[in-house]
Amino acid sequence: MKLGLKRNEVKLEDYTPEWKEEFTRIKQEIMQNAAIEETRIEHIGSTAIKGMAAKPVLDMVVGVNDIQNVEDDLFAGLKLAGFLRLKVERPNEIVLAKFSNETYEKKTHYIHLVEFQEEFWNNLLFFRDYLNSNELARKKYLEIKLDYLKTASTGIEEYTNRKEAFVKEIFQKRNH
Repeated sequence: MKLGLKRNEVKLEDYTPEWKEEFTRIKQEIMQNAAIEETRIEHIGSTAIKGMAAKPVLDMVVGVNDIQNVEDDLFAGLKLAGFLRLKVERPNEIVLAKFSNETYEKKTHYIHLVEFQEEFWNNLLFFRDYLNSNELARKKYLEIKLDYLKTASTGIEEYTNRKEAFVKEIFQKRNH
């Protein structure tokens, strides 16, 4: 299993159960280095959806009590586990990444720090669980991804924007 994408690169790899094994390994590493309870670390994104082709980057959500007041100790512990805070500005979310080596050219893992069991946390887990249990939704999501890749292999922002309407549509189902 190879993980990693360069800045702005977009490619998909076939699903592998090794992604789940890697999540379990990294989760243990995070818990050993940062004071985070096991229940506050979840595998999300396409690598957490059985059978789904995905960008070879492992996404995790880590729940904190207050996103505006994350303690320095937590960032220090995550740094010991190899995660560096990115300069990504998103409301109610802090993004960290782990890189393949010291050149910092290839990201292999992401942590999305969000407020534990609040709306964004719940939406991310709902999306994962919904796609894992709904074959039609999985196929539609994969079609959107593959359609983008017919014309491009770069443009991570455009790729994400292309998927956004579908993702929001699934989030809406959570409240019904």
